[in-house]
Amino acid sequence: MILFAKAPVAGRVKTRLAAEIGAARAAALHRAFVADSIAKLKEFTDLADIELHTDISTDAWSELDVARQVQTPGDLQLKLLHALGQGLAAGRRQVIIFGSDSPTLPRAHVHKLLSSAADIALGPCEDGGYYAIACRRVHPEMFAGVAWSTSSVLEQTERAARASGLSVERCALWYDVDAPEDLVRLRAEPELPPSTRQALWNVAIGGSIETAS
Repeated sequence: MILFAKAPVAGRVKTRLAAEIGAARAAALHRAFVADSIAKLKEFTDLADIELHTDISTDAWSELDVARQVQTPGDLQLKLLHALGQGLAAGRRQVIIFGSDSPTLPRAHVHKLLSSAADIALGPCEDGGYYAIACRRVHPEMFAGVAWSTSSVLEQTERAARASGLSVERCALWYDVDAPEDLVRLRAEPELPPSTRQALWNVAIGGSIETAS
């Protein structure tokens, strides 16, 4: 299982949130989301290896004691294909890439992806994208024609994968935290993971962001 994440550089991450809460606090939230996501994935180490792949080299999250590497250069399609293909070529039967925008993703959703027998299993988001993609087979054209960062990403990925001869399963629905309205929903969650809870508290009181890591 691989978590894709950008380095938590203010002004480069969570830009829609930054317009509402400021670039530094948006970056601190992102840092917290990644920390909590890695902690959740580590609960599955009896089933899978865990890796963190960042867009650029960074010292962030060095305290997490997780294998890490820098994503291959290029657009998201190239990054995904490279990471998925690399994992499968190393002998793994399945590779799952998670995004870092769903810190409250239920454990049952992770189990569903792990148990999928399809060539491609997608964890759909309410905004039309997906929070994870699980692969047992890859094809160089499996993302052909996907317009990234649009509400059609999920449907276009499913279409391209099927056109490449791959079987596809759509797994359990969840949501990303990208926009200010998503923070309202996040705050209403009955249970929040610790780093996210601390980061949200700092945003609410306008306090220090140093502890949101």
